[in-house]
Amino acid sequence: MKTIAISGSPRENVGKRDAKELRYEGKVPAVLYGGKEQVHFAVLITDLKDAIYTPEANFVEIEVNGTKLKAIIKELQFHPLTEVLMHVDFLQLFDDKEILMEIPVKITGTSPGVKMGGKLVQKLRKLRVKAFPKDMPQAIEVSIAKMEVGNLFRVRDLAKGNYAITNTGEDTIVSVGMSRALKQAEQAAGKK
Repeated sequence: MKTIAISGSPRENVGKRDAKELRYEGKVPAVLYGGKEQVHFAVLITDLKDAIYTPEANFVEIEVNGTKLKAIIKELQFHPLTEVLMHVDFLQLFDDKEILMEIPVKITGTSPGVKMGGKLVQKLRKLRVKAFPKDMPQAIEVSIAKMEVGNLFRVRDLAKGNYAITNTGEDTIVSVGMSRALKQAEQAAGKK
């Protein structure tokens, strides 16, 4: 799993006024949970862009006061009107504790059904995965190389790994349906 390094400065005061001042300086208040005690710190909003605005799942290595801690982003809070990042919650990672993350689905291959005029529909773009940090995949690959028109690929059809997918097995990840052009062509062929 890819790790993004960020550095934060500890917060002495925790409150609305302090948080407002930090945001005015271009920083975001943040909290790291999951360890022996909570760590309150502030991080530059520009340092977080690589970790937040990406379709990939990443670990984050946070450095506060010379201490490096591995974590994941658990929750983000944005302003409802301006959509400016207001607060970040991190969850500390431990090698012996399982975590739950949303991992993106990566479609591979070319479908024969799509080549014939079918329509590829991806219903799930992320899957909930539970695993130890060392076993967490960067992405879940789904091969559509053998999918014809009318086929679908469900969660239960995925290959087993060192992780558990917590989505329902019946959930459809991707399907190849009939496009309008293909339906019209079949109807025209049926009338002859």
